[in-house]
Amino acid sequence: MRKIVVSEFVSLDGVMQAPGHSEEDREAGFTQGGWTMPYWHDEIGMVMFGAMQASDAMLLGRKTYQGFAGAFASAPAGDPFVDHMNNTPKYVVSTTLDKAEWQNSTLIKSDVVEAIRKLKEQPGKDISVSGSSQLVHTLVQNDLVDEYSLLIYPLVLGNGKRLFPNGIDAKLKLVESKMFPTGVMLLRYVPDKK
Repeated sequence: MRKIVVSEFVSLDGVMQAPGHSEEDREAGFTQGGWTMPYWHDEIGMVMFGAMQASDAMLLGRKTYQGFAGAFASAPAGDPFVDHMNNTPKYVVSTTLDKAEWQNSTLIKSDVVEAIRKLKEQPGKDISVSGSSQLVHTLVQNDLVDEYSLLIYPLVLGNGKRLFPNGIDAKLKLVESKMFPTGVMLLRYVPDKK
């Protein structure tokens, strides 16, 4: 069975909203977008690239899907990251989109949990999830996450979309940790089923 791996940039207080740039996601008045940029290090990029190579499918919520499509769909081929983003099968969960136009994309409009369970049963590598806070909450609430790969940033944002939904009681087991020169920590967890 394939693993669903949730890979996120997270602040110390659990915020995952708009890590990339200031205009990425201003929902609910969030004004601190781009908070990961001062902490970038090439070793973080190497970890992200390794995670990409371990997956052969992406599971995305609508907003993340649209953001990624806007950034990569028309980018020229030849860059390994761009090629991965464009060529990897993408499954977008949305009740509002009529179609998924980015190449290699499939729309999941209903029976989301069952569709994802069936996707996990197919042969293949890991299924990666990035961003997509509402989708991540659905995955967490339905015990569909097999691994969390979290890049924890040394700052507190105070507000914003959180990785875990309120009311979740999850026991996790640490399977890897790594410190980067900029103070960012990679923490990989699996659900502790005991």
